[in-house]
Amino acid sequence: MTILADPMTRALELAREAAEAGEVPVGAVVVDPETGEIVAEGANRPIAGHDPTAHAEIVALRAAAASRGNYRLTGLHLYVTLEPCAMCAGAISLARIGKVVFAACDPKGGAVIHGARFFEQPTCHWRPEVEQDETAGETASVLLKDFFKARRS
Repeated sequence: MTILADPMTRALELAREAAEAGEVPVGAVVVDPETGEIVAEGANRPIAGHDPTAHAEIVALRAAAASRGNYRLTGLHLYVTLEPCAMCAGAISLARIGKVVFAACDPKGGAVIHGARFFEQPTCHWRPEVEQDETAGETASVLLKDFFKARRS
């Protein structure tokens, strides 16, 4: 059992590892808030996995569901370095995650506080609590900007 004082720090480490592997630097950690235990984690890997759905959140949710033996992850918390997209927000809702904490905003592709605002839609059946970690947001933003800047040069 791994317990961390700050799961977002681990999510940022996973994002850095994704960048080193040539993937967009996004990391995600699923935590049991009662124990502080990290249930599962994931980093972006659509390129390596030849899978367009292999976003960090989906990777972490799949691992958490497998470890729990249940696709419903009610009450668990998800820490992710970038505001989830519509696909990931849908998966988060279906998994019944209790709380989502994200670092960097994604005005272009995010679907939690930007774009579709998935959890606010009447067709969304499960709405987790949402929180932004603005302190980690700056670090995650720099990671993403540096990654894409390096790709353009």
